[in-house]
Amino acid sequence: MIELPDLVAGGLAAGTLSALALGGGLLRLRRQRTRQHAEITALHTRLDGSSKAFTAEVAHLAARRVPAAVRQVAHPHLDVPGPLQPLTFGTPLGIALENVLLAVQSEVADQRTRVDAAAQAGMRGATREIQAALYRLQDALRGLQQRYDDPELAQILFQLDHENEQSLRRAQVAAVVCGAWVGLAREESHLVDAVTGGQARLAGYHRVTVHNHLEPGTALVSHAVEPVAIVVAELLDNALRHSAPDTDVVVSLEHVHHGVCVTIDDAGLGMTQDERDRARRLVAGSAPVLLTDLGDPPRMGLAAIGRLTRQFDLAVDLSSVSPYGGVRAVLRVDSRLLSHLDPADRPPAASAPRTTRRTAQTAPPASPAPTAPAAPAPPSAPSAPTAPAAPSTAHAYGAQDTAADPLRHPASRDADGLPQRRRRTRATAAPERSAPERSAPERSAPPPPARRPEDAAAALGALQSGTAAARSGAAAAPEGPAPAAHDTDHTDHEGGAAR
Repeated sequence: MIELPDLVAGGLAAGTLSALALGGGLLRLRRQRTRQHAEITALHTRLDGSSKAFTAEVAHLAARRVPAAVRQVAHPHLDVPGPLQPLTFGTPLGIALENVLLAVQSEVADQRTRVDAAAQAGMRGATREIQAALYRLQDALRGLQQRYDDPELAQILFQLDHENEQSLRRAQVAAVVCGAWVGLAREESHLVDAVTGGQARLAGYHRVTVHNHLEPGTALVSHAVEPVAIVVAELLDNALRHSAPDTDVVVSLEHVHHGVCVTIDDAGLGMTQDERDRARRLVAGSAPVLLTDLGDPPRMGLAAIGRLTRQFDLAVDLSSVSPYGGVRAVLRVDSRLLSHLDPADRPPAASAPRTTRRTAQTAPPASPAPTAPAAPAPPSAPSAPTAPAAPSTAHAYGAQDTAADPLRHPASRDADGLPQRRRRTRATAAPERSAPERSAPERSAPPPPARRPEDAAAALGALQSGTAAARSGAAAAPEGPAPAAHDTDHTDHEGGAAR
């Protein structure tokens, strides 16, 4: 039988072992708990850092990157800043942020296009009404010009018509930029008339010098007349605005292999490389142009040129430098937009510059066939000296009258030896000499050159001034016939003053 002390000793030993095992387990649990607490604390710290970094990245996205991305939609040359942490690139967070920027840019571009289209539609409607009103005003002014012949009133009406033409050009350009039609349908016209028509729409038209080197009869098809006039007017407007007011703008019309080129040279300041790139992009018409891209106030000239070049297959180049230090603008009209008009049936406008090319009409005629020799004139009646024929290229004032009247009579003199004024007569009014009296140089002389626009304008001015003077003299003079000599002298004086 086991004794009690042995049992007590065994129990104590078992309890001690159990206590030791339990204490070891408690110690391990405490250590594990401490380690877990440290890990949790580290995770909390890491989470707080990530949260702060994410918050900073989102704040950077909202404050810097999104506005820059929106500005890049309107100005592609601007850069969008990257994320704050370079390590974000390629991570899910970085990819998600980039997708946010792309979505914002796409939506802004769509909304911008939609708003601009609405603005263009509203402007098209407004410019249509303005153009109609200006056309009505133009018709009224031209009716007044034909009704009244008072010189002062006519001058005022011409000035008002020119101001109305400039307003009409601005409205037409705005309508073209907004996608409207050019507004006019014209018939086939001479190319030089389209160029001078665009020149006449500008305030500084007197500073433009046009050199016509085209073949006579070079014309435009009907649907290309008004676009060419608009493009030339805008190119000339840019040249006039960006050059000194005491300088000229030179325009040259020349044939090329693929059509006709209109070259415009100014003596302005020129353009920087950025301005030249922007101008080249606008006149190309390859990309749609929004109204917000044209500045404030909007400059629509180059944008209108771009739309017309895209619609009518024209070509405009602004990359060259003018020989005068400014900008050289070249408009090329393709051959399929050209036609031909007979100058005899439909001559160009009187104000258009004449071509420098020689034609069959200006070439010296062939020598006539030999005829029987004429009887010599009697010695008592010597023939008057024959004036030399004027060259076909002469355009000086008075050249036509000199060539048309080679046998101008000398001025008659009165009893005191003073010259008397005589009424000038046309060459057709002079008595024609018989065929035997005509010398060979006279028979082979070329015909007189065509009448210049300045001569026609001077003749019309003399007629108008003489009519007005005769009316005022008839109203002031008593009843009865007026002296013929006084009427003649007064008419000649008015004609000379008008010239």
